[in-house]
Amino acid sequence: MGQDLKHKVLIVEDEAPLRSAISGILSADGFVVIEASNGQEGLDVALKEHPDLILLDQMMPVMDGLTMLGKLRADEEWGKSAKVIFLTNINDLDKVAKETEGGVPYFLVKSDWNITDIVKKIKERLSV
Repeated sequence: MGQDLKHKVLIVEDEAPLRSAISGILSADGFVVIEASNGQEGLDVALKEHPDLILLDQMMPVMDGLTMLGKLRADEEWGKSAKVIFLTNINDLDKVAKETEGGVPYFLVKSDWNITDIVKKIKERLSV
């Protein structure tokens, strides 16, 4: 299935090498990629650009991922239903699910995945 309309993905990740690696592979796979290095920047960009999916890191400076997600979900027009995949180092997914009140059904624990897993999960989430 070809992508007639390119899907826009926002990567909110403070680790520049990881953000760059994910961005590169997604761009090569035909996605339009937007990047943000902290939660505040990510929130601002998300509310302006309305990406099709947000890859959201949990631990970041300025504003962490859980805070950003809460503010994103408070946006009644778009943010409450934005598709998010949460990137976390926490191995206790029950804790993350509780903190997000079940608002993020997709998690990737950083120690458990590689770049191809991310692309696969994004395509699954976007039904591409």
